[in-house]
Amino acid sequence: MEKIDLSIIIVNYNTRDFLKKCLESLQPAIKKTSFKAEVIIIDNGSIDGSLQFLNSLSWPNLKVIVSKKNLGFAKANNLALKKAQGRYILFLNPDTIVQKDSLAIMVKFMDKEPKVGAATCRVELTNGQLDQACHRGFPTAWNAFCYFSGLEKLFPKSKIFASYSLTFLPLDKIHEIDAGAGAFLIVRREAGEPLGWFDEDYFWYGEDLDFCYRLKQKGWQVMFVPTTKIIHWKGAASGIKKHSQKVSPASKETKIKAAKASVKVMRIFFNKHYKDKYPRFIYWLVMLGIKLLEKIRLSRIK
Repeated sequence: MEKIDLSIIIVNYNTRDFLKKCLESLQPAIKKTSFKAEVIIIDNGSIDGSLQFLNSLSWPNLKVIVSKKNLGFAKANNLALKKAQGRYILFLNPDTIVQKDSLAIMVKFMDKEPKVGAATCRVELTNGQLDQACHRGFPTAWNAFCYFSGLEKLFPKSKIFASYSLTFLPLDKIHEIDAGAGAFLIVRREAGEPLGWFDEDYFWYGEDLDFCYRLKQKGWQVMFVPTTKIIHWKGAASGIKKHSQKVSPASKETKIKAAKASVKVMRIFFNKHYKDKYPRFIYWLVMLGIKLLEKIRLSRIK
């Protein structure tokens, strides 16, 4: 059996047109590598013609998994992982554009750094700004307060006030972070496998943050590698991100589900990792803040 070095897993949900562009960018990136790669696409019950498109492909080392319903991001990835053979797993969103050197640079980096369990490159939004989710600290009660209150924006170079977005760290240099985003996250199999990969309590959002948290608990490093980058439309499937609302095919029903999911994960993460680390009144303040945020996000949906 042919040895696979990199398994690229893409979860698709009604993002056919974005997926086409993503795969068009992947082809030259794979050709530029000196190692063997496979692509595994799992379709989460799409009704936009994604399956017809996938069935028309004749790529070598391409596996397509079909789910009749939307399993969510964590469960779909875990299902695809059962088919993955690579030493490294790259979790990649369908609404991304990969540069020609992205795969080669990231695998080379992981080969040189055996203590690194996961790494991300610079993930850019279509307006050229950094996708904040690829460069995060953990959302402790203090970090969350500073982020949502605006203190982080007032003091972006302060380690005390900006430890969620980590804006005090140099974005042009390789460095350790708390968490990257599932839009582009390369993971060492020997690091992810003992953890059971993604926690399926997370349906949409949050599973990448939780995964990185558990990686670091086991002593693995999570690194930001800005020597290459990808472009991320972000929110193409959910339709709740400002910069991609106009191009997202998401229905109003999907947007509402996504908005609710985006705050539900905050409750799950806090209860799982922080609940017993804070006094009771702090816990209730956090839960109140999350409830208010949910109302605000739902009120913005059109």
